[in-house]
Amino acid sequence: MEPQSLIGFALVAVTLACTPGADWAYSISAGLARRSFVPAVAGLCSGYLLHTLLLALGLAALVASQPVLLAWITLAGAAYLLWLGFTTLRSWRSSGIASAGTTTITGRMSFLRGVGTSGINPKGLLLFVAILPQFLTRDSALAVPLQCIILGLVFVVIAASVYSLVASLAKRLLASRPALARTVTLASGTIMIVLGVLLLAEQLPPLLAR
Repeated sequence: MEPQSLIGFALVAVTLACTPGADWAYSISAGLARRSFVPAVAGLCSGYLLHTLLLALGLAALVASQPVLLAWITLAGAAYLLWLGFTTLRSWRSSGIASAGTTTITGRMSFLRGVGTSGINPKGLLLFVAILPQFLTRDSALAVPLQCIILGLVFVVIAASVYSLVASLAKRLLASRPALARTVTLASGTIMIVLGVLLLAEQLPPLLAR
């Protein structure tokens, strides 16, 4: 693999990981929870490990070649974001503690929610289906599946670092400020709902028109 490809992808990965979205919202919620945010971040990263495995096995290319299947997967992601967003807002209204329910769920449930958040996150689909393949080198000494794994792991490491920092800052800066924490919780839930609605508005009409 050419060093230029690796560096170029790393820059793109940093940009995407630093772009606020559903992953950020969930990381902030996990940071504000009373429990450790580690299971939540581990879940987010595991979702992207799953994307990496699917890409290496060639399944991502298969999904990309089936627009209808990709649209249904995106709709599933939109529905999940809506559910997570409404759960977050319900937590905000009932207790004022941001966590989409993570103050009362186990570490295992927090992990699984993280997997769901990143596993069907449209940002993840964009990265692994449309962007990452552009950095693969066909004439490299490394097989294409191995290149996929390397680049996927690069993103996972970057995502783990960024999301851990986001969650840690939320815990340190917001946990002692209930009013600000409530505002951030409201914003996090709203972001998830808006993303879900936009995805539904984009994908649902074409599917219904078929």
